[in-house]
Amino acid sequence: MILLRLARSGRTGPLLLVIGVFIALALPWMIYPPVALDIACWALFAAAVDLLLGFTGLLSFGHAAFWGGSAYCTGLIALHTGMPFPVAILGGAAFAALLALPIGYLSVRLTGIYFAMVTLAFAQMIYFIANQWRGLTGGENGLQGIPRELFGLDLSEPFFFYYAGLPFVLAGLFAAWRIVRSPFGRVLVSIRDNPARARALGYPVDRYRLLAFVLSAALSGVAGGVFAIGHGFASLDGVYWTTSGQAVMMVVLGGIGTLWGGAIGAAVVVQLQDFLATAGFEETGIVTGLIFIVIVLLFRRGIWGTARRLLSPTGRPS
Repeated sequence: MILLRLARSGRTGPLLLVIGVFIALALPWMIYPPVALDIACWALFAAAVDLLLGFTGLLSFGHAAFWGGSAYCTGLIALHTGMPFPVAILGGAAFAALLALPIGYLSVRLTGIYFAMVTLAFAQMIYFIANQWRGLTGGENGLQGIPRELFGLDLSEPFFFYYAGLPFVLAGLFAAWRIVRSPFGRVLVSIRDNPARARALGYPVDRYRLLAFVLSAALSGVAGGVFAIGHGFASLDGVYWTTSGQAVMMVVLGGIGTLWGGAIGAAVVVQLQDFLATAGFEETGIVTGLIFIVIVLLFRRGIWGTARRLLSPTGRPS
């Protein structure tokens, strides 16, 4: 009843933040810590994709370039400089943002399927470079043995590293939340809904789209960097187009334009994949694909989008 009253009054945002932080802190106590870390990283990645898809209206199939590119950059910094892993993660995020500048500059003038295909083409180009530049990336073997150096602290246990990497994920999610609730975020929504009217009001639409693209890439880079440090490797899978597709699927499952829906979608997909893999079922894509179809057909707004609609028919994005 309390949640229902808050939803109707439009004041669920702070409550959801508290609940989300509590769940994030308790997660490794409830499930296997590496799986908990995967959920946290994919949740941030999905939020970054939703920032572009749900609030800017741009569907990108190229975000694997930023997730995987940051993973490689983070791994290289950690392996060859001996810097603490937070520095490596921030370096990977900066690399993702820099990589997004030329890609975004050439892509944001397009919309719809054309934008999606151009970003996919750029991502595949990054995949080809990572595969061929074996001396730097390790090729098909990837980067292995990425250290978790932090001033001599022993973070080899996944349970302890989860709490060391969690602040980066929470900071990224908070940044995404602040972006969509800022005046800049309101302009992005207006551009999504009616770009011609936004131009008529004097907003440089392409610049706003480019900035949203770079911010989304930077957040994706943070997620990819934490993932690489947490698992101790960076591989070609991170820059392959299916990584982008999985993030988009998580956003659609949770609810496009809800931001928090991506975290729910990430939890569902990662947990399901882990359960099927543990059970020895290899064709996990069949099951996740069927669930995706059911959700799309029965819950057109996604899991969280439908729940929020039921709680507050006129509610704002939370």
